[in-house]
Amino acid sequence: MITAIEAGMAGRADSQQLEWAASNGRALYSFNRGDFYKLHTTWLREGSGHYGIILSRQGLSVGEQMRRLLRLIAVRSAEELQNHVEFLSKV
Repeated sequence: MITAIEAGMAGRADSQQLEWAASNGRALYSFNRGDFYKLHTTWLREGSGHYGIILSRQGLSVGEQMRRLLRLIAVRSAEELQNHVEFLSKV
């Protein structure tokens, strides 16, 4: 796991964040549900792929986020996550 700050991507546009994640073989985790869901649909419509987008609502404790992320990786493989959006609130 790497944060946007650690990757040198803090403050960059959402499209740049997704491009970085895709080019580095990483899924992206964000609270920005609306914008990243729109990017996901645009990318798929244009024939681009990504390694998955995990979206969450704000307000979950760090512990609850971790529990839900661990449940997600227990039921979804990296291959199953590719080109999909997962809503952490449903996990």
